[in-house]
Amino acid sequence: MLADHPKAAMFELRDRGHGSPFEQLVASLISARTRDEVTTPACLRLFAVARTPAEMTTLDEEAVVRLLHGVTFPEPKARDILALSRRILEEHGGQVPDTMEGLTAFRGVGPKIAALTLGVAFNHPAIAVDIHVHRVTNRWGYIAASTPERSMVALEKVLPRHYWIEINERLVPFGKFICTGERPRCSTCLLLEMCRQVGVTTAR
Repeated sequence: MLADHPKAAMFELRDRGHGSPFEQLVASLISARTRDEVTTPACLRLFAVARTPAEMTTLDEEAVVRLLHGVTFPEPKARDILALSRRILEEHGGQVPDTMEGLTAFRGVGPKIAALTLGVAFNHPAIAVDIHVHRVTNRWGYIAASTPERSMVALEKVLPRHYWIEINERLVPFGKFICTGERPRCSTCLLLEMCRQVGVTTAR
């Protein structure tokens, strides 16, 4: 079902050679509340100029904001990227922390951003739950949780660890193009007979 659809942004960037912990952390931060169609080009523009904490700190805030054109909240994201770049250099010897606690200590980095960095860059089992993962797993009836944060906790209890990274890679495009928020494509979905269609009132 996903063969003809774009990959989730972090996995697309990884496959295009931007899978380092720093690049994944920055890209995940950029992606917050921003469509993948905007995130990927913005990240490619930024990484063409700076791919390491040291390179990033040579840029001023205005330059980063310009490179993030089209991204939601470019000014605070630029400030957060520059601040975490400095902290990685000054407090972590230039190495991105590989723990949830270490990553979420950076301003602007929440559990979803940290989980994407841990999973995609470090290959550490971590479930990154965005609106698509949250909606799809609850619609399936696999879990029942009211927020993405609670869905992450619920999934950690039932989902086998070897799927923790992959679930975001699969369900982000699935949720964007097939199991959409409004009028999901249930009639052509190959998973329909396994789905409880929780909350679905109108479908295609």
